[in-house]
Amino acid sequence: MLPFLQAIPNFLHTFMDTGVHNHIIASAVGLVLAIALRIGTLRLINRQIDDPRLRYIWRKWTGYVFYGLYSFAMMVVWLPDMAGISTFLGLFAAGVTVVLRDPLVNIVGWLFILWRQPFRMGDRIQTSEHSGDVIDIDIFQFTLMEIGHWVESDQSTGRVLHIPNGKVFQDSIANYSQGFQYIWHEIPVLITFESDWEKAKAILFTQVNTHAKHLSANAEEHLRQAGQKYMISYSKLTPTVYTTVKESGILLTMRYLCEPRSRRGSEQFLWENVLREFAKNPEISLAYPTQRFYATAVDVAAPLLPKHNSNLPHKGDA
Repeated sequence: MLPFLQAIPNFLHTFMDTGVHNHIIASAVGLVLAIALRIGTLRLINRQIDDPRLRYIWRKWTGYVFYGLYSFAMMVVWLPDMAGISTFLGLFAAGVTVVLRDPLVNIVGWLFILWRQPFRMGDRIQTSEHSGDVIDIDIFQFTLMEIGHWVESDQSTGRVLHIPNGKVFQDSIANYSQGFQYIWHEIPVLITFESDWEKAKAILFTQVNTHAKHLSANAEEHLRQAGQKYMISYSKLTPTVYTTVKESGILLTMRYLCEPRSRRGSEQFLWENVLREFAKNPEISLAYPTQRFYATAVDVAAPLLPKHNSNLPHKGDA
């Protein structure tokens, strides 16, 4: 603490110097100029670019460029006169690092996101308990349009989540959109033991192939591209139906590829077609939880006691 107090008079003496005043004025004028140039550039971008995604990217990078150039110019202006206040600034920087640890970590996280790109604008991701579509990436935080929670099948909840950039160093990130562009989805269909399971499986196989087989060719191309960066390997990409025996019946599971944002729509389409086909086949019935009760005879005179068996020896018999 003592070196810091001793450095204050030197800093005040340097601050009162005329050259420092000129640098302050130049810094203020430069900041106003950078803001004005950015506003003018943004207006030009809004008039020339119609694509919202491309417009967003240009808006972000113009801010990075103009403020980056301004910071570089300020370093050129201020560095020659920094010798007199180097001790003060060093101590001040050390204090700022301790106090502003979280904001600094968020800035480093932002640089990591721009450099390594664990996710980009428009990607659907999951981090910790939060899931959603990335709608903004800022210096201190990234923003998600939330999906899931009380809404089924990854539909949007309407809430906007702001997550600090430092979370990329603390939590794992699952990206639905990066690399392989599709996800595997499964629809379980439980039928009774008395049903014609082979015919039911044939119906499901026909429906899932009609709906999703065309995605396999596209998925193979995406898989080839993703294989250049990631070690991704699938031996089979075509839809299929698996058979399993459960306690309440025979479980037939449709497994197929779908786009992340089409999961609920594809499931609804398949279920509606399957229900129509099952309705045409009375030998196929969907299973549901059931209970079976068995009645046994009891002694009417003493219902809480078992019936007396005359064949057993009585007390007192020889």
